[in-house]
Amino acid sequence: MSRPPISQAMEDYLKAIYKLREQHQQVSTSALAVYLRIAPASVTNMCKKLAELNLLTYEPYQGVTFTPTGEKLALEIVRHHRLIELYLAEALGVPWDRVHDEAEKLEHVISEDLEERMATVLGNPKFDPHGAPIPSRSGVMIQPESGRLVDMKEGDRLVIVEVDDDDPELLRHLGEKGLYPGTEIELLTQAPFEGSLTLDMHGTQQDVSYQVAKTILVALQER
Repeated sequence: MSRPPISQAMEDYLKAIYKLREQHQQVSTSALAVYLRIAPASVTNMCKKLAELNLLTYEPYQGVTFTPTGEKLALEIVRHHRLIELYLAEALGVPWDRVHDEAEKLEHVISEDLEERMATVLGNPKFDPHGAPIPSRSGVMIQPESGRLVDMKEGDRLVIVEVDDDDPELLRHLGEKGLYPGTEIELLTQAPFEGSLTLDMHGTQQDVSYQVAKTILVALQER
């Protein structure tokens, strides 16, 4: 799909709004300011500009929502980012804790032709290295059913679906413990009052802090 001529900063806003919307039904300007680490007044001004371009609907104190045009553009930006992450990881061997920052730079300059060549080489993948779904070229996004690891019950047999990719140190920590998307685990115990969780991974036990477990999305395994 062709892109309207907007700035890289505007693209970053659209991608951030989409990512926040994956986590919450409504995206407020205050949540966007915290996520982007930008002053609330600056966020409000940018949202007004995006609304003038018919990419967002913005109402004070009501948050922002995509217009159909804005959503299509956001999906294209997300597709570029996640395809680049996977290409860097699989084709170039870049560690999974570094692909996010590299993709942040490259997503703005990649051509549609190169995007499709990467997708073809990768076999038209549906998920990036961190388990996040990759939108199709037509804008279809698969959203597997999942829940946070901290919300599961002791004894649940689970498979890791996705992990947060914003913190390289967190990704290195998860990698050291072998907690990658697709890994099968069993939740053995969870200490009360947001205590640590003990997981079984094919006979090996791992302790994971509550804060780390909050960043892991899982699905129940079929018994």
